[in-house]
Amino acid sequence: MADDYYQILGVKRSATPEEIRKAYKKLAQKHHPDLNPDDKNAQAKFKEIQNAYDVIGDAEKRKKYDQFGSNFENMGAGPGPGPGPGGFHQYRSAGGGPGPGGQQFEFDLGDLFGGGGGGQGFSDIFGFGGGGGGAGGGSRRRHAQPMRGHDIQHDTSVSFKQAMEGGEINLNVRRPNGEMDRLTAKIPPGIEDGKKIRLRGQGDPGPGGGPNGDLLIRIHVESHKYFKRNGKDLEVQVPVTLAEAMLGGSVDVPTPGGTVTMKIPPGSSSGRRLRVRGQGVPSSKGDAGDLYVVLQVTVPEHPSDELKAAVQSFADSHPDENPRKDLRW
Repeated sequence: MADDYYQILGVKRSATPEEIRKAYKKLAQKHHPDLNPDDKNAQAKFKEIQNAYDVIGDAEKRKKYDQFGSNFENMGAGPGPGPGPGGFHQYRSAGGGPGPGGQQFEFDLGDLFGGGGGGQGFSDIFGFGGGGGGAGGGSRRRHAQPMRGHDIQHDTSVSFKQAMEGGEINLNVRRPNGEMDRLTAKIPPGIEDGKKIRLRGQGDPGPGGGPNGDLLIRIHVESHKYFKRNGKDLEVQVPVTLAEAMLGGSVDVPTPGGTVTMKIPPGSSSGRRLRVRGQGVPSSKGDAGDLYVVLQVTVPEHPSDELKAAVQSFADSHPDENPRKDLRW
């Protein structure tokens, strides 16, 4: 029984030229004999696939095949692989042997590896245009597309303040030729530690005239003595005196949006948290977090005799005062 070219390519008889082309490319990549050196059946399978595409991949041949299928099925030997000039491999079409009736097409095996044989994955091999122009259009050579250059990763550190406020950073990038290139990049307000900024076209040049890769700048945010970040919120440790904690008062607190004045409630202990809405991590979207002020009561390292006497007097007058009475394991 004659071969069914549609069945060989795994497409329906109503398939579009694009569907036929995609099916052919997929099967050609899978069964190419040069990619399956240990498979004795690969060459025969590839010849079968090429024969099928040579016919139904061409609009005129497909029309005749659909009407007089048996005539095409008996047209002669399928393609036979052999090295052609210039390192190319040639395959005969279904039109027959090397005589005038048999057309050829050529492809560079470097195309299978994205150009240059680097083994970096299959590229768009056998990328013929619409309507099956490859198999029916005579001898044709498919060149590898220019490859994109590699991306470069560069690490840089910014202060906590600069990460919150955003701005420009300058960095020096060493190029493949050894030269140093000074670049400027903008960082958005509120950038997180470990995030990357992409500078398009600032990576390595593409081989063969291909487009440049990108420069990926990974940001490392330095720690702050008083501030720390919790998602969109900021937390700041604010020292207060014993008098401010006991009697209350007002203190100035710096924030990314400017200095704000906080009221300290009387009788505040260390660790008390006070919230300032909208003064957290800035955001270009306008949804800044909140600032949490954590009070830290400080006492003099070398108190005067007068202060020590006052504290002792307070302790004597409050013998039942025990801040650890609820402490349990």
